[in-house]
Amino acid sequence: MSSGRISISLFVGLFATVLVAMPLQAAEPIRHTVSAEGQPIAVWEKSAAGANEAILLVHGRTWSALPDFDLQVDGEELSLMDGLVAEGYAVYALDLRGYGETPRDESGWLNPGRAADDVNIVLDWIATAGEWRTKPHLFGWSFGSTISQLAAQRRPDRIASLTLYGYWHDPDAKFPEDDADLELAREINTAEAAASDFIVPGSISDKAIAAYVKQALAADPVKTDLRGFSDYNALDPSLLTMPTLVMHGMHDPLAPPENLVKLYTRIKTGHKQWVSVPGGDHAAFLESPRAYFINELVAFMKGASL
Repeated sequence: MSSGRISISLFVGLFATVLVAMPLQAAEPIRHTVSAEGQPIAVWEKSAAGANEAILLVHGRTWSALPDFDLQVDGEELSLMDGLVAEGYAVYALDLRGYGETPRDESGWLNPGRAADDVNIVLDWIATAGEWRTKPHLFGWSFGSTISQLAAQRRPDRIASLTLYGYWHDPDAKFPEDDADLELAREINTAEAAASDFIVPGSISDKAIAAYVKQALAADPVKTDLRGFSDYNALDPSLLTMPTLVMHGMHDPLAPPENLVKLYTRIKTGHKQWVSVPGGDHAAFLESPRAYFINELVAFMKGASL
């Protein structure tokens, strides 16, 4: 072999090594608008080529879909949507009313029952958006976990599986009815609040926390006003008849294990699993346990789809 050919081969090999080492540029999510009885709901999509299963992600109390599920940080891979796309899924995430790019409705409020109905409307839309081998999977985080449970109870026929992560609710708790004079607060969100879920030291870089704070405040500068927590009095784990996964960050102070024991033992279906995420807190899928988190979630969904 000539020296020229050796040089070309070395150059090609080094160039290929550099390409492998560089993180791939993530695709931008596709924005859809789904009508929920006349209310526009923003739905975000990232899909693997040839995906034949879909999952809907439901965000938490304060921040909308993209900061939570599609965090983009130069040189780091933190997006849950991208992670699930890499596993072959079509991934959807919605902004509930008053969050992200979904406007408040004319009342200005969001209540859990309305949110659950919107989730089911979006699930119906996803079911017709592709040629799937199963019904869509449903994933709810924190406040989104109880919204997702309520949606699943109301229409258990809509989903292939349910995943509840960061579940904060005590199944024995009862909420009072709202005061008649309850008023909208329109509270301004803060950087301190945006960084508050990152609890375990060293589990996420300072750069990533700064990126999350910036993206969260840009998407949700004003905190959505909630009422109607008495809707949650209808939550009943015995009505969950679909495959159900309970995920728990081992250092998550917002999801007390004593509540999760009640939840898990009362879930009716025999196809259920409880996964504790080692080293994880309330935002484990954005932190160092991300690969473990995605692996356990995908393994459960694959089992539910058999």
